[in-house]
Amino acid sequence: MVQANWRVYAVSLFAAIGGFCFGYDTGVLSGVLTMEHFIWTMRGRTFLTPLETGTLTGLLLAGCFVGALSAGQTAEILSRKRTIILASIVFMIGCAVQTAANGYGMMVTGRAIAGLGVGSLSMVVPLYQSELAPKEIRGRLISLQQFMITAGLMVSFWCGAGTQYIEGQASWRIPIGIQIAPGFVLAVGAIFLPYSPRWLISKGRNEEALDVLARLHAGGDRNSPIVNEEYNDIIQQVELERKVAVTSYTELFKQKNRRRLILGIFIQVFQQFTGINSIMYYAPRIFLQAGIAESSATLIASGVNGVLNMLATIPAILYLDKLGRRGTLISGAIFMGTAMLLCGIVMGSVAEIRYNEETDQNEVILGFNQHASYFCIVMIYFFVAGFAYSWGPTGWVYPAEIFPLNIRAKATSLTTAANWLMNFVISQIVPIMLADITWGTYIFFGCCCYAMTIAVYLFYPETKGRSLEEMDLVFDGPILVYKQKKLAKLQEKTLQSEEKGGVEEDETK
Repeated sequence: MVQANWRVYAVSLFAAIGGFCFGYDTGVLSGVLTMEHFIWTMRGRTFLTPLETGTLTGLLLAGCFVGALSAGQTAEILSRKRTIILASIVFMIGCAVQTAANGYGMMVTGRAIAGLGVGSLSMVVPLYQSELAPKEIRGRLISLQQFMITAGLMVSFWCGAGTQYIEGQASWRIPIGIQIAPGFVLAVGAIFLPYSPRWLISKGRNEEALDVLARLHAGGDRNSPIVNEEYNDIIQQVELERKVAVTSYTELFKQKNRRRLILGIFIQVFQQFTGINSIMYYAPRIFLQAGIAESSATLIASGVNGVLNMLATIPAILYLDKLGRRGTLISGAIFMGTAMLLCGIVMGSVAEIRYNEETDQNEVILGFNQHASYFCIVMIYFFVAGFAYSWGPTGWVYPAEIFPLNIRAKATSLTTAANWLMNFVISQIVPIMLADITWGTYIFFGCCCYAMTIAVYLFYPETKGRSLEEMDLVFDGPILVYKQKKLAKLQEKTLQSEEKGGVEEDETK
């Protein structure tokens, strides 16, 4: 089993470089948006309007939406592995266009192209990891994707903080150009990754699938009981699902699949309405609102935020398969909601709102109250830590594991596309919210987090410890999960009562 684990970890971690590309490209813009040379190159003036800022962020996300949808088809036809390679190449092309951009139009074009690659990677990497992982550590392995996303965010923040001291165009071209390197490493290295054994079996390449399972789980021993058990389970499931194969996206909405699809889509939508990307995309501006005055200070505060985000993801990697998905999501939502509400309440109580004629925006002035500034910054850090251990990783784990093989690629592409669609919406509205309702932005996202707590408690069943082939059992119960728990307890009591009655009858005889 030790051999099995290190091989699976190595493959899953390397595939998660796709998450690093995702995280870096998401975070790099937040630092670049405050650089004078970048702003002047884009528009020939000293500021960007909220709409222009939102568009620069949003075009990446629009590309991600399209990329996530298209990856559902390529993952089925070309394989998960080849889709990773193709997406990495598209990502590199988009990054190169951004790096060479000489104006606003070229930059948004590069952002859209890179988005196609990032969206495909964000869909296919968790799917690939879920199909390689043993059920006992599946949550941990898919969480590596989120860990690498946070690593990419952290590196991008510090690159932005470091290059701001460089004079001229290099100050923003260097941090944007750096992201080509991980894309190249992934594109070349993925050539040597194994194919998904579940995809191989679905294509009739059973012997290759057995070899992959043996290498990953038993050091190459094709006769291992663990390997043969998983191999036979997959074959049986594939044969069963071929009889009800899904040939179009419309069939995903039929009664048998509808519940899982709705839960998968909404967990991705909820992940965005935590407000995490309002922090990640516009961190320097948010720390400026919280009372850090200088541009360099806001970038450093964002860098510290990135480090905390990455470190707080580690508990999820270690304990998600022990603690379960439901408890992690509920506790994280409560933690984040409390932090957001407290930040908004304090900021609203003591901040001064001033209108800036140059940028045509409202600005929060909190620096005169040092204690309130520190408190709001700490609450933002608490919020990020709460997201990193809960909704960050679990938001990707849950959709990747709940669907049967015959719809997994198509369904996961829809759930991931929903994530990017809501991400796009958030990127468009947050600059306007920060400018118009200022501290009310934090109150809004805090309330969203509490609403998510209720939704998870009512509708989301626990999936830990179940194989991908056992998920039908999880979702056959009542739609309201607490009723499912009551039913399970009642069945357990009935069984115990019957066993006790049987024992008493034997004793009487």
